[in-house]
Amino acid sequence: MRIGLVTEGGYPYVSGDAGPWCERLVRGLEQHEFDLYALSRSRRQEDEGWVPLPPQVGRVRTAPLWTAEDDGVAHGRRARRRFAECYGELAAVVCTADRDDPRVHVGPDDPRGLGDPGVPDGLTGGTDAQADRFASALYGLAELARDEGGLAGALRSETAVRALERACRAPGAPSAVREARVRDLLAVAAHLERALRPLSLDWYEDDGLGAADLCHTAAGGTAALPGLLARHFCDVPLLVTEYGVQLRAHFLATDAGTTAPAVRSLLAAFHRALAAEVYRRAAVVTHGNAHARRWQERCGADRARLRTVPPGMDAAPFAEAGESPEAADPGTLVWVGRIEPAKDLVSLLHAFAEVRRQETGARLRIVGTAAGPDAAAYLGHCRALAAQLFPDEADGPHTVGDNPVSFEELGGPEAPTLADAYASGAVVVLSSVVEGLPVSLVEAMFCGRATVSTDVGAVVEVIGGTGLVVPPRNPRALADACVTLLHDPERRARLGAAARARALELFTVEQNIAAFNGIYLEIVSHCPVRRVLLDDSGEPLPFAAPAEAHVPGHWTAVPAHAPEATR
Repeated sequence: MRIGLVTEGGYPYVSGDAGPWCERLVRGLEQHEFDLYALSRSRRQEDEGWVPLPPQVGRVRTAPLWTAEDDGVAHGRRARRRFAECYGELAAVVCTADRDDPRVHVGPDDPRGLGDPGVPDGLTGGTDAQADRFASALYGLAELARDEGGLAGALRSETAVRALERACRAPGAPSAVREARVRDLLAVAAHLERALRPLSLDWYEDDGLGAADLCHTAAGGTAALPGLLARHFCDVPLLVTEYGVQLRAHFLATDAGTTAPAVRSLLAAFHRALAAEVYRRAAVVTHGNAHARRWQERCGADRARLRTVPPGMDAAPFAEAGESPEAADPGTLVWVGRIEPAKDLVSLLHAFAEVRRQETGARLRIVGTAAGPDAAAYLGHCRALAAQLFPDEADGPHTVGDNPVSFEELGGPEAPTLADAYASGAVVVLSSVVEGLPVSLVEAMFCGRATVSTDVGAVVEVIGGTGLVVPPRNPRALADACVTLLHDPERRARLGAAARARALELFTVEQNIAAFNGIYLEIVSHCPVRRVLLDDSGEPLPFAAPAEAHVPGHWTAVPAHAPEATR
């Protein structure tokens, strides 16, 4: 079959999110043909180029999300009226959300606004009538772009800002929205223009996504818009994969300290409505863990259409470390990851201070790179804290100048590879206050290492019973768990072996590829035949489409009472 794979800021670009997963999926399903539709996030990403593509990739079409390409079309009176009606309807739905502020609230003890938001209540896309209104407005704008062009300019026009203002001042608008000022309206209009850029693409005809048997989007939110339009214009079935729920990512990225309440409320309502529409139209929505599934369900996803597919990871680089766990230093704790405030290395350092009081020979290796605008300052703060907590001691097991905490970059002489980093310690520690699916824990499990983790995101679901879990922001509990494992080598070995077995069963590339191949076949088998396949001589290919697919009616739909194994 032909798969239209839609990515945002990832594959086939050299850098970007979900690139390795998409590449493994495409290369693993060589029996299918893939067309790639890539939304880029920056000029730098485009300049870096693509990774080498396998022969099953038929073609690649790209479009920038970081800039709007105005087609130069000026709307006439009829088109302007059409735009005003559609955009005004979309603004009205966004401004009459059923909650004043559906933001995820984080703990008051976190001045940066960080914290695992869990799964909040009341995040559904509103009533069916509201969902229909939002869908009608969204597809109306897409049809205007297809028929007339000029949507990019219209979304940046004064007409759009005035439509937002009228909707905010209308009766029934929440209090936070009614207080929106001009600069707030301009900020919201600019955000909506960026989010709706995929509506103007020319990907939705028979020479694009319309020729696919299935559209698979590698993320929700804006990245799923091409899939929605392919379904709307060409009836192409849609599969959505969310290893990180886009609505949750939006909440975490919104800075409550610098963003006005009206802007937060309006943007949250828009992304909530978009998520609900994506889940409503998708044939199947996949996620990597129950934590993401609960978010999807609260946003309106039908449980019957949800599938859990853990992310596939290559276990081969970690095989040697996993098969020789005795090579680890029995007194070393290892932390591996991206250095940023959400990882809460401050709590880890305070916990290690307690570990050192009970185990004087213990060492802590922090292996990672600083990422993000605040990461460099945060790394500097952590280095200073380590120097304060562990001053050089002339007496004791370490020489002067030998701090028991080391900060190392991956690829350096002490940790040339990820496997080397994990293999150097007896216990791998995760101290985060925010996590989705913790990839570093899966890698540590491949290496056969016992783990101590904070109870955030999908941590418990990933490790099962193969590691110790403590509350976040609790250095004493984190220290006690680490000391427990450092003092008990037999328990470490049992947990490490169980962790490796669990990871090999659930998180390998092979199981991921097999699961998606089954989902592809399931979706296509329930859809009507859309095109005739021809052989080399131009004749219809025998058995290319099942005969029962021509039978009219909806008999292929799976009954609601069908057992889970048949869905």
